[in-house]
Amino acid sequence: MINETSSESITPIGELAISLGLTTRTLRYWEEVGIIESVQRADGATRGYTPYFVRRIRFIMKLKELGLTIKEMQDLYVAYGEAKQTERMIPRLLEILDEHVNTIDERMASIASLRKDIVDYRKRMALKFEESVATKSG
Repeated sequence: MINETSSESITPIGELAISLGLTTRTLRYWEEVGIIESVQRADGATRGYTPYFVRRIRFIMKLKELGLTIKEMQDLYVAYGEAKQTERMIPRLLEILDEHVNTIDERMASIASLRKDIVDYRKRMALKFEESVATKSG
């Protein structure tokens, strides 16, 4: 947690959680695993988030929606570094996203194959049933 002494506006954790549809527990967990940081409000009250960290949290929410794991987000945070160098983070993000696209492509191929197997099996069962009915009535 960072001590905040500037006049930058700080959104309290509870207010931010509600506005983003998250729980305060989620925000605390993300802080525990090192993918976000909060600031101590000047009045010593509950932790809060500057506009910069609110943007980071929104970005993390998007990455989570894209299927990135906490570990991958930690890797990105390290790649981004203390210098806040976007040019270091973007190549790693692209790598991770490429890995996810490949995984999705593999899953889609597997699902398509499974679908074909099910359709073929269904056709065989339907044919077997029709033959059985024809034999009994013939």
